[in-house]
Amino acid sequence: MHQGIKRALITTAAALPLAATAVTGLPTAAGAAATLTNTGFESGGTGTAAPAGWSTYSAAGQNSASYTEAGGHSGSYRLTHYAAAAYKVETYQYLSGLANGTYTLTAWVRSSGGQNSAYLALRNCGSAEQRTDLPPTPDGAWIRLVTSVAVTGGQCTVSINSDAKAGNWINVDDLSLTPGSTGLAARGVDVSTLKKSEDKGGTYRWADGTAGDALSILHSNGANYVRLKVWVNPADGYNNKDRVLAMAKRAKALGMGLLIDFHYSDSWADPGKQTKPAAWSGYSLAQLKSAVYNHTYDVLNALKAQGTTADMVQIGNEINAGILWNEGSTANWSNLAALLTQGANAAKAVSSSTKVALHLAKGGDDAGARAFFDQAVSHGVPFDLIGLSYYGYWHGPLSDLQTTLDDMAARYGKQVFVAETAYAFTLANDDALENNVATSSQLVAGYPATQAGQAANLRDVMNVVEAVPNGRGLGVFYWEPTWTAVTGNGWDPTDPASGDAWENQALFDYNDRPTSAMSWLKHR
Repeated sequence: MHQGIKRALITTAAALPLAATAVTGLPTAAGAAATLTNTGFESGGTGTAAPAGWSTYSAAGQNSASYTEAGGHSGSYRLTHYAAAAYKVETYQYLSGLANGTYTLTAWVRSSGGQNSAYLALRNCGSAEQRTDLPPTPDGAWIRLVTSVAVTGGQCTVSINSDAKAGNWINVDDLSLTPGSTGLAARGVDVSTLKKSEDKGGTYRWADGTAGDALSILHSNGANYVRLKVWVNPADGYNNKDRVLAMAKRAKALGMGLLIDFHYSDSWADPGKQTKPAAWSGYSLAQLKSAVYNHTYDVLNALKAQGTTADMVQIGNEINAGILWNEGSTANWSNLAALLTQGANAAKAVSSSTKVALHLAKGGDDAGARAFFDQAVSHGVPFDLIGLSYYGYWHGPLSDLQTTLDDMAARYGKQVFVAETAYAFTLANDDALENNVATSSQLVAGYPATQAGQAANLRDVMNVVEAVPNGRGLGVFYWEPTWTAVTGNGWDPTDPASGDAWENQALFDYNDRPTSAMSWLKHR
């Protein structure tokens, strides 16, 4: 394949896996084995349509669309699917004599994007077929993916599939099939603006148009965790202790986990602002330390007292440059460490089982994340989890996210999660305020601003987190899926007339029904 084709920037998102049709009853020309063979496609050299150990099938006789060529992820060769005309092809290996149990397929992949479907699969294993879709990789970087299945009959087929348009391509290399399972323990939603939306007249509907409770709709579509931000004394009276207690009851009644996100502010805290609550504005460092401990303990203890103990807690929100500026900025790590430690200690004093997370907006910045957490560790800040915001239009390609997650998990021995992510399903506005993602130039290559594009983006972020080695990929939280355009529920708690700027990234469309992305919260 010509280098220009391999590096093409394809901007059409791959279809969801339901668009593909599995091919059954395939021949096993390569014979059956008990272990996966020729996993790097090194045997047979270049241009081999059926590499040693593998077979190729195409109902339309397009076997030539599958072949090996130079340029492997680690070795000399890789498997490629490509043709100048539209094509459907599968490269597969049938295994028999397997011990029953769970297995995980790992593979390194690249893709032009734009296919009707392109995916790895484990099928005919005695349980439901499992698939993982290949993301578009316009930067040319390799992405590691996993797929997990239960083998119950001693056999399984490892399958690489393309249903592609003319010129679409995939590269696959360095596969392995090992005992063990994967999945995401936390498939969460931040619904911090939901109560205010409901109070201002916001409505939410099931797919058939029937009105319903937004949290129940999200839960039925797979969400198993709720994230709630806490402000100290917000101007609009929302996201304070009492409101958080009420929302926590709703979440726990559905059996959902609870992540509490302390901002230590009266309004938004993020990389650009970490403003002290007005009531703390004149405090000394010693007083700020006491305030952080007491506020954290007060909220979490009230949650525990009502039977809704927090499962996880963030000590600060997107704290790239610290908290409670200026005293707690990263310009003085001793101060920052002392403040973070007070929050963490308060959380553990309420419940030793509550996991403490530190959260940065550096999902695509491994060096920056390292710099922060190296300091946190050297200053003795206690934490259990690492949370990272990742928005592809701000934080770079999926390969950068994978690098950062993998390094954080390995370097600090902690579970990692994406604390915030979202993507647009349209570029149209539903209120007067321009959206944060408003133009096609802001979109991530391979993911159009459509429901399918939003779904593929969430799917691929979840797949990258699932692939973090050693089971350290904890999960993903979708940020503000219920923040639809509702008058009075804008971004500014001091201004009831402010707009939303987020409604085109919600998981409810402009008819208040679930977008297709919501169903990806059922991710295994």
